[in-house]
Amino acid sequence: MSIPGIAILAILIIVVLFGPRRWAPLGMVAGVLFLTEGEAVDVLGVNMFAIRFLEVAGFVRVSIRKEFDFSKLSKIDRIFLWLYSYTTIVFLLRSSTDQASQIGSMVDAVFCYFTFRGLIQNIDDFKRFLSDFVILLVPFILLVVIQSLTAYNPFALVGGPEHLWFRHGRPRCIGSFRHPDLFGSLGATFLPLFIGCTLAKTKRFLALVGIVFCLVIVLCANSGGPIGAMAVGVAGWLMWPLRAKMILVRRALASVLLVTALKMKASIWYLPARMSGFLGGSGWHRSYLMDIAYKNISSWWLIGMPLSETVSWFPYKLHVANSADITNQYLVYGLSAGIGSMLLFIVLLIEAFRKLGLAINCYHADLSKSGIIWGLGVMLSVHVVNWISVSYFDQFSVIWFLQLAAISSVDQVTP
Repeated sequence: MSIPGIAILAILIIVVLFGPRRWAPLGMVAGVLFLTEGEAVDVLGVNMFAIRFLEVAGFVRVSIRKEFDFSKLSKIDRIFLWLYSYTTIVFLLRSSTDQASQIGSMVDAVFCYFTFRGLIQNIDDFKRFLSDFVILLVPFILLVVIQSLTAYNPFALVGGPEHLWFRHGRPRCIGSFRHPDLFGSLGATFLPLFIGCTLAKTKRFLALVGIVFCLVIVLCANSGGPIGAMAVGVAGWLMWPLRAKMILVRRALASVLLVTALKMKASIWYLPARMSGFLGGSGWHRSYLMDIAYKNISSWWLIGMPLSETVSWFPYKLHVANSADITNQYLVYGLSAGIGSMLLFIVLLIEAFRKLGLAINCYHADLSKSGIIWGLGVMLSVHVVNWISVSYFDQFSVIWFLQLAAISSVDQVTP
């Protein structure tokens, strides 16, 4: 670890362990924004990234202070545990390699998710977090603007790569992450939430600033995936006037997809390749990945398959993993532990949407709360579409666990 990284991490651990409950989730997210996976040490053979120290600190905090009652799990909590338990058990039974990595991923997920469940206990907690998060984004955005204008990565001081990728003569910013798609997804997933905050009577200015920051992040990423995800978020908010008639909207969307599938000469999963023509990005890769995975489904549907066996799926490969570049989160679960893991993931998403639907009905007269709830639903839709083109890795997974925990906390206060 670098000296700046150690200093930042030490301060954030103190905030997470001993700070007020309002500050603790900000300390966790600050670790995501201002530290990189390059900040890591080997502890008894385990690669401890900086964010993992914060995960442990957060989980210890909520456990000792009893900020989360583990005897009162919501349905989302239970499905979440089933998903990661099943995936890990099947993976360990199937594979004799990468077992430590799989166990580490499960521990990361459980520690992160339940830390945020304890720190964000209701809608009001999440609203306060979003307002505070805007302030936290100010220095982050300044560093990102430096990245964009100079093509130099100031996060190199804390373990990030010095040089950026380019597309059409413009740098593809990554912030503190490892890929422009993940960095851009930060803005795309928070945008619907800040739009929801504008419906409240207070702190609208901060919400508007948050919207601007999200747009800056997506534009600086210079990547087609986040732009498409942002478009989903905007489309979701355009449906706000139809929130009482969502069953009709769902039927209309299903009909459009069906008609599109019937009219397309290629399979429906080649739609991302068509869309990349005007959004940019490598849509063909995403579409072909789904196609080739379907053609090889007999190899992985039951218990998954080693990633190394996907190396022949493309004429090129991901050299770090010596495999195909699996840019699809649904397929990541499938290759890890088969269709069962993939279905549990989908069941988790369905339950999250169901709970948000119940909550929006409960708070329909309260624009302040219903705006946040609708924003969470739109945010979840952004993730659902985004996962077709990118799988979450590095510390960005912490952002997803935060947002999922916020959905589950909304469920806790639903009458």
